Amino acid sequence: MLYKRTHMCGELRLADEGKKVTLNGWVAKARSLGGLVFVDLRDKTGITQITFNEDVPDEVLEKAKSLRSEYCIGTRGTVKERSSKNPNLATGEIEVFADDIEIYSVSDTPPIYVRDDDNVSDDLRLKYRYLDLRKNKMQRNLSVRHRVVKCARDYFDGQGFTEVETPMLIKPTPEGARDYIVPSRVHNGSFYALPQSPQMFKQLLMVAGTDRYIQIVKCFRDEDLRADRQPEFTQIDLEMSFAGVDDVIEVQEGFLKKVMKEVKGIDVETPFPRLTYAEAMERYGSDKPDTRFGMELKKLNSLFDGCGFEVFTKTLAEGGDIRGICVPGGASEFSRKKIDKLVDEVKHYGAKGLVWIKYDGSGISSSVSKFFSEEELKAVLDAFGAAAGDIVFIVSGTAKVTFDSLGFLRRKVAGLMGLLDDEQFNFLWVVDFPMFEQDEDGNIKAMHHPFTQPKLDELDKLETDMLGLRADAYDIVLNGVELGGGSVRIHDKDLQARMFRALGLTDEECEEKFGFLIEAFRYGAPPHAGLAYGLDRLVMLLLGEKSIREVIAFPKNQNAECPVCEAPAPAGEGQLEELGIELACDAD
Repeated sequence: MLYKRTHMCGELRLADEGKKVTLNGWVAKARSLGGLVFVDLRDKTGITQITFNEDVPDEVLEKAKSLRSEYCIGTRGTVKERSSKNPNLATGEIEVFADDIEIYSVSDTPPIYVRDDDNVSDDLRLKYRYLDLRKNKMQRNLSVRHRVVKCARDYFDGQGFTEVETPMLIKPTPEGARDYIVPSRVHNGSFYALPQSPQMFKQLLMVAGTDRYIQIVKCFRDEDLRADRQPEFTQIDLEMSFAGVDDVIEVQEGFLKKVMKEVKGIDVETPFPRLTYAEAMERYGSDKPDTRFGMELKKLNSLFDGCGFEVFTKTLAEGGDIRGICVPGGASEFSRKKIDKLVDEVKHYGAKGLVWIKYDGSGISSSVSKFFSEEELKAVLDAFGAAAGDIVFIVSGTAKVTFDSLGFLRRKVAGLMGLLDDEQFNFLWVVDFPMFEQDEDGNIKAMHHPFTQPKLDELDKLETDMLGLRADAYDIVLNGVELGGGSVRIHDKDLQARMFRALGLTDEECEEKFGFLIEAFRYGAPPHAGLAYGLDRLVMLLLGEKSIREVIAFPKNQNAECPVCEAPAPAGEGQLEELGIELACDAD
């Protein structure tokens, strides 16, 4: 028999004392003390203590005594004030004295504990995700994600956006990462791709006169995984006709202000600060700077010009840079052992070493003391305005090496010193990105994508100084994480063709890869601009989580596998034959 519930398990309070209630849920914990049984009943809203005593019929008490963790039950009873209150529970002032109980289903001993402090490995959590999701923390995370999505739909609807779905099976196009491809049964030898983003379709919607488009959309990228990256992820994707940079930013700041108020109860000030890409790199060594703390980079080339330290003189002779950061109060925090670990970590970013200078008030010590006098080292400290107790870290190399190494280092050090407050939310825009970048092989490619509009007053650089050309592109950053990015798009077919030529694409390649978009631009494309948020990243930061896996119901593991359903898996021979596919090697 199904008990129709009157309340959720996390709702009851002292004001409900005396009410007859019906609750459904799972047994979080059961304790039998002879003629008294206490049950913690859990659902997605929280836990309520249910009490069975000898006032109930014997068969009801015996049922209660049989309860074990994760039994699914329904119960009816009366709300009463607890004599021994639990301040750690929202419902800790009351309990429900039960009259009856219905066991809907029993449970084997679960392979993981269903509690927030279970300490179980990530592999087990993902394998038994349906149990992991019963935890109050995980239900909270899903609820917050739902609220953010609802907030997006409500806000953008009020701003005149139309939600439109775009295809999941599309033509493979270059977007910067590997495609997931899907074989066609009808067209043997041909393949669909799963979209890395709806980029070209949302531009087609602007050509179609949709004016303002939004979509909560799945995207797919076959790339190496990390804490904020999954093979399939969700974007809040949007596009606006007859809009420029300021128009997009104004609308998005309104959305983020609404999210912060409705989800976190925080009023954030708008407009958000804006940094150019060049300024962000010079000050923070990153195009997604975390501004919750200081430690800004300082260029030291002039200070070390002509010094006798061969590492620095060689760097300057080769056109490189010397930069550093000052860590307030870091002299006592960073022992030689901790510094050695930092040295190993910055080497991943191309640095060959890490120079340090400590000032403890009584004197100066440094890893390069034998190459510099105390006066020279003091001049470096003075350049940073260092005080007693501070430490300075210095990296030399190419501009990229110094930026990447110190950009990583300042955030790493801030984390070690407890400066990353998850309840502080520093939004900012990074604007005026370079139009192009150079890869490790020296090839020039679009930094964002080839549909990004360059600064129109700098178009003369398109053929003469490509790496100096800036784009009307922008990223929204929160606490050192890129929440989303976008740009003004090229809507002029001639400029788009010129862009493709600058990237070395032949007319045939352009037609093969982008022919349908080029064709559409022949029929009156409006000026348009857009942006896409990483929904998973946004929710992750709002919740103070460290991985987007914590806000996705069924994420993939580090090997891009689904531990629940064990995907990917080999296809049957019949399926492969029907698709016209022959494997070159045996599947593992």
